[in-house]
Amino acid sequence: MVSTSDFKKGLKLLIDDQPYAIVDFQHHKPGKGNAITRTKLKNLITGSGLEKTIKSGEKFPVPDVEYVDMNFLYGDDTGYHFMNQSNYEQMSLADDLIGDDKFYLIENMEVKICLFNERAISIELPNTVNLEVSQTDPGLKGNTVTGATKPATLQTGLVVHVPLHISEGDLLKVDTRTGEYLERTSKK
Repeated sequence: MVSTSDFKKGLKLLIDDQPYAIVDFQHHKPGKGNAITRTKLKNLITGSGLEKTIKSGEKFPVPDVEYVDMNFLYGDDTGYHFMNQSNYEQMSLADDLIGDDKFYLIENMEVKICLFNERAISIELPNTVNLEVSQTDPGLKGNTVTGATKPATLQTGLVVHVPLHISEGDLLKVDTRTGEYLERTSKK
């Protein structure tokens, strides 16, 4: 059981038999009455948000959430397939569970799969991933406007805005949390 005084961002709580993660919180002490904590929560199964005002000192159970390190094998019409490197068990996750994270998955990438009651509810990607540019317009000679960008399609289908000097075949570092181009890492 965790109390409101133990709250921190990312802490997982069980509310109405559903696992939630704290996105943001604020302790508030009005001039009159008891102290309260305003929280913004994210449902770990549905992804929906919830704003809840909680009396200070209220306690919540911690959900039985487990993270398993797995490697991404491949994606096909039936879903996305992962393998546990320690016991070689395979797991398949549906497209709706993966969502936009599919644009960052490359073969043999290590991810963490979050399990609630032995059921996969989400995946956790590394903060950055290196992806190859599969299609982009060529940069024009002399076009050196500061901050100018162009769209580039990466090997997974993700489209990001990149500086004009980027060309097809370049390997780019992309932030998986924001979907933004960070830097060019090397050329193939």
